[in-house]
Amino acid sequence: MDIIDAWVWWLIGAVGLGIPLVLTAMPEFGMFAVGAVAAAVVAALGGGVVAQVLVFVFVSVALIAAVRPIANRHRSDRPRLATGIDALKGRQAVVLERVTGDGGRIKLAGEIWSARALDAELSYEPGQQVDVVDIDGATAVVM
Repeated sequence: MDIIDAWVWWLIGAVGLGIPLVLTAMPEFGMFAVGAVAAAVVAALGGGVVAQVLVFVFVSVALIAAVRPIANRHRSDRPRLATGIDALKGRQAVVLERVTGDGGRIKLAGEIWSARALDAELSYEPGQQVDVVDIDGATAVVM
């Protein structure tokens, strides 16, 4: 019975680390798999066990240290897509019926909405442009 070379074990380990990468979508497993491939190269070139383990650890840690900050930066730079009522906040509307602190009607995003003024002492006349500052149930709060 032949003994399997160390580099083959490292490649088996790399494949083994690739499986949870695919199943969990955790990129760290991919970085460990690349470290295992690097260790397999060292083993194929005749490096000792200590050198193989050191290369595995060094490559894995270096990849995690380099890639994670870049990934976090890209994750935080993504624009947040506003949907539902959040997409209506900050938009402009046209007053259809006088809007006061008690109520009124506006045309917002092509639809007619009930509305009320943010400041109860103010009123807005038909044809006037207003800004939607909040949505309270089915009522737009405007200013």
